Amino acid sequence: MLTNKEVVATVAVADLTVARKFYEGTLGLNVASVDGTEGITFDAGPSHLFVYRSQYAGTNKATGLNFRVGADLVKTIAGLKERGVTFEHYDFPGVTLEGDVHLMGSVRSAWLKDPDGNIIALLDR
Repeated sequence: MLTNKEVVATVAVADLTVARKFYEGTLGLNVASVDGTEGITFDAGPSHLFVYRSQYAGTNKATGLNFRVGADLVKTIAGLKERGVTFEHYDFPGVTLEGDVHLMGSVRSAWLKDPDGNIIALLDR
């Protein structure tokens, strides 16, 4: 029933002004629309990200967003570091860390957090 329907990623934030500065200014996403004082939709490639104000902002302890950056992984990490982003380092069984990149077999990934602590992954696939 939903096979051909678009999925929109959704992230709870405490302060839309701070979130907009991060998602638009730091990550470079374009604002598609603003829903008054309650939410902002960003364009992210062919997808969308809806960021909304919630008292539960940052309570998810798992990855909430994945960006497929492909071969640009290291370049993207460097660019975000220039914008002040700090990358997370996790100690997962069987995973090797090279700089900010986690090597998991044929998958390479890096993690960062938004101002509310929402976990975002950058993937090389």
